Amino acid sequence: MAAARPRPQRPRPRPFTTRLIHPAFRPAHCPPWPRPFTAPLIHPLPCPRPLPAVAPPPAPPLRFRVRRGVTAMAAAGARRAGAFLLSAAVRHRSSQSTSLQEGLVAKTSLSSPPWPEVPKLPDPVEEAKYHAEVVQKVNGMISAGEYGRLFAVVHFASKQWKVTSEDLIMMDNVLEAECGDRIRLEKVLLVGADDFTLIGRPLLGKDLVRVEATVIEKTESWPKINMRFWKRHNYQRKKIIRNPQTVLRINTIEIYPCLS
Repeated sequence: MAAARPRPQRPRPRPFTTRLIHPAFRPAHCPPWPRPFTAPLIHPLPCPRPLPAVAPPPAPPLRFRVRRGVTAMAAAGARRAGAFLLSAAVRHRSSQSTSLQEGLVAKTSLSSPPWPEVPKLPDPVEEAKYHAEVVQKVNGMISAGEYGRLFAVVHFASKQWKVTSEDLIMMDNVLEAECGDRIRLEKVLLVGADDFTLIGRPLLGKDLVRVEATVIEKTESWPKINMRFWKRHNYQRKKIIRNPQTVLRINTIEIYPCLS
């Protein structure tokens, strides 16, 4: 049989010892000699001078207190009775028939549409007369050439371009035309001048507007590097991308007085 192991003994606390402090290094508030920790001394505080005895205020007479309570109770009862009568009158009024108020409709979000009321449409005859006057005026300005510099919005190479005469546009597309060839942009969505604007639905007629351009340059874009890399898998792919580009110069934007 194995012998029992001895139990570990706790270290004994060190006894409190006092040490002398040289008077030169002793603070002013320390006592002149060190002493072990003892219970704090309780000094009796000087007893303050007793306050003079003040008699309590006399209680109001019982009759005044009773009358005041009765008055308050009566007022509270009157308020409760008034509130009950008012609620009863409201219930009675709400329970009555509303046949007299059937013509009245409360203004809510469902009684009227959220959009503003549509104004009255103009007379078709007056509208047609005004349209004819505007068309005649625009045709006269086009015939006299008093429309200033024109601009147009054309649809070309799957994009919309706002152009004017002598503009340069560069598109990422390949054209069959060679450099120096003159082409016509047929899809014209809008043509504007100083005093009027013609908007197509969705395009303007070919006999109304004519936009011509010249192929200036056919080149490629700056090379773009597409790099794919997978670390620790011996995978690396490099691809250089170059997109074809075409530069056009807008020569003329012509408009004819055939607006109807």
